[in-house]
Amino acid sequence: MVERLRSDGIRDDRVLGALNEVPRHVFVEEALASRAYEDTALPLGFQQTISQPFVVARMAELLVAGGRAMGKTLEVGAGCGYQAAVLSYMASDVYAIERIGKLLEKARSNLRPMRLPNVRLKHGDGSLGLPEVAPFDSIILAAASATVPKALLDQLAPLGRMVMPQVRQGGDQVVLLIERMSSGTLKETRLDAVRFVPLLPGIE
Repeated sequence: MVERLRSDGIRDDRVLGALNEVPRHVFVEEALASRAYEDTALPLGFQQTISQPFVVARMAELLVAGGRAMGKTLEVGAGCGYQAAVLSYMASDVYAIERIGKLLEKARSNLRPMRLPNVRLKHGDGSLGLPEVAPFDSIILAAASATVPKALLDQLAPLGRMVMPQVRQGGDQVVLLIERMSSGTLKETRLDAVRFVPLLPGIE
C-alpha cells in the first residue's frame, strides 16, 4: 500500500512511515478485511466510512508540508480510529472527536491494543471542537461542510493549519487548506476533489 501511495504522488517520508506503522485491516469490518489495503473508502456502519488511504495521506501531507511539525492536532470525525492512529506517529498529541457514541466505542476498542499514549478520544460535536484544550497547531476534518466552522477557526493556533473537505456550489467537494499566517490573517487554498460524508451537528 505504501509503495502504491508513493507512486501516486505522496512524497513525505513521515506520512508514508506513519501509514506503514498502522495495520488498516484492524480498523475495518472483518468481512472487509481482505480489502483493507485497497485504495478505497470502506463502510463502517452508522452511515460512515473509513477514508481511502490516499486521502488520509494527502491531507496529512498538507499539514506537514515544508518540513512543518504537526504539533497538537485535533481530528474531527474519529470514526473507527484509523486516522487518529496514523496521526499519532506524526503529532505530539492527537485529540480525536466523534459525535456517534457507538462508533467511538469501536474506535476505542480498535486503538486499545496499539497503546498509543498521545491519542485521546472524545465524544462530542466536532463542529464545536475542543475549546478546553485549544489552541491546535493542526486541525483535520474527516467530514465535509460548505462552511468552515467558526469554532474551529477560533481554535487554530498562530501559524496553524486546518485541512477539510469543503462542499462547493453544485455539491462537489474539494480539499480546503487553511493557514493562519504570522499576521493572523487566514489563507485558503482549494486542492483535490474528494468525497466525504457530511459534517453533522450534535451527538448521538
